[in-house]
Amino acid sequence: MYEVREEDVWGGPHDEFAALLRTVRDVVDERHPGFEEWLEDQWKRARQFTLKTHEDGYVVLEADSASLMGNVARQKLDEDVLRAPISDTESWVAAEKTAEVKRVLYEAGYPVEDRRDLESGELLEFDLNLRLRDYQQYWVDRFTDAKSGVLVGPPGSGKTVTTMAVMEQVGGETLILVPSRELAGQWREELLEKTTFDPEQVGEYHGGRKEIKPVTVATYQIAGMDRHRQLFDSREWGLIVFDEAHHIPSPVFRRSANLQSKHRLGLSATPVRGDDDEEEIFTLIGPPIGTDWDALFDAGFVAEPEVEIRYVEFDETARDEYVAAEGHERRQLASTNPAKVDEVRRLLAAHPDQQALVFADYLDQGEAISAALGLPFVSGETPHARRRQFFQQFRDGDRQALLVSRIGDEGIDLPSAEVAIVASGLGGSRRQGAQRAGRTMRPSGSAQVYVLATTGTREEEFARRRTHHLAEKGVQVTETRVDEEREAGGGEADAPDDQAAEDAADDEATEDAATPESTTDETA
Repeated sequence: MYEVREEDVWGGPHDEFAALLRTVRDVVDERHPGFEEWLEDQWKRARQFTLKTHEDGYVVLEADSASLMGNVARQKLDEDVLRAPISDTESWVAAEKTAEVKRVLYEAGYPVEDRRDLESGELLEFDLNLRLRDYQQYWVDRFTDAKSGVLVGPPGSGKTVTTMAVMEQVGGETLILVPSRELAGQWREELLEKTTFDPEQVGEYHGGRKEIKPVTVATYQIAGMDRHRQLFDSREWGLIVFDEAHHIPSPVFRRSANLQSKHRLGLSATPVRGDDDEEEIFTLIGPPIGTDWDALFDAGFVAEPEVEIRYVEFDETARDEYVAAEGHERRQLASTNPAKVDEVRRLLAAHPDQQALVFADYLDQGEAISAALGLPFVSGETPHARRRQFFQQFRDGDRQALLVSRIGDEGIDLPSAEVAIVASGLGGSRRQGAQRAGRTMRPSGSAQVYVLATTGTREEEFARRRTHHLAEKGVQVTETRVDEEREAGGGEADAPDDQAAEDAADDEATEDAATPESTTDETA
């Protein structure tokens, strides 16, 4: 069964309807005239409104007919958006309201083609120090034709590298927006490593550093603040990149979507949101551009993770406490089941030579696992300098395991994780489940995700629902009852070696050397 939404047709990667229809008929054996008529209708709807630049420099909204302009655009859009009619099919648009035009008409079922002649700023010349894979070149070609869009692909598929190739193709000054200062620093390092950029050409703008350069990596929070916004507005960007683009519909991040640029590129492994606002991602940035996860798995470009749900029992005391509780307290007790600490220990021992990430959403649980296993716990309360130190140690292979809160879901690059253990967080979004599985996706090698759920609680249902989203993408998902496994002869795994204790001692010794950076001007 295939579910085809309006936005799937609107963003289809075809220049003509006949090409889209051929693709559909290749997949669906039987002809469905009603369905094909609906496809053609949606195809036409996506090409009936256009934003363009008038020869005198102002923005114009053009409709295919006077009826569309009068009965749709002028009915849906206020006078402060459409300032005055130019003709029966054209209206003068307030330049600062272009994002609203796109959003309102999209919601009315009429996506807008943006053909404005925006400035590209100063010429930016550099070379890329690597070769693209075929599908990455396809992404670049698709983006070059569309001038805007969202790259959708799993972690490890090379969206960052593809972005650099897009920058090279555009050749204009570039603003890259990211969720965190850690990711800003990593972007800068990647740009300097994989291109011929001089360090003086690439700047960071966030609570710790404030540099506007030909290529600037800034946090969404800073870019959306009024007192910093004018700095970004005053520069003519040839390209704006929205990393982790699924954040865009949220109020804090949406303000940055109004920044103007000739080209707009979003990046996301999982453009799905719990509030079903994912269509706004494509409205505010551009149509989806991507390659199926299955295709990348089959081609061997990305290691396909194996996901195992492991059901853990309460002990008698914890069970009694759970039965007596209600509502959120019940959910928290299931998530923080003390038996999960021992299960994390066993799973880490089962992968002694592989790097592992352990996710714990609750601070008390994270601290308990940290104390029991001697692992550093990186949460929102960890100073930025310490976070950067731990993440770098993990990337360099100097740290075997790392325990992280939700800040590990995104905004950091941990490409060498081979194992992910989700101790809690099953009540989160579909995107969160995909992000955590994605932390194990790499170009080669094995990849294993363990999801811990407490037996006899709603966690069982959450575990199946969250991993179902991954199963739809072709990821193998299995289930194991831990107690039954042990009864069948699984036995107890040995505790980890002394490495964890040595790591803990190293952390304590170096704590005074790490000076937290200022968080002025940056909000959570």
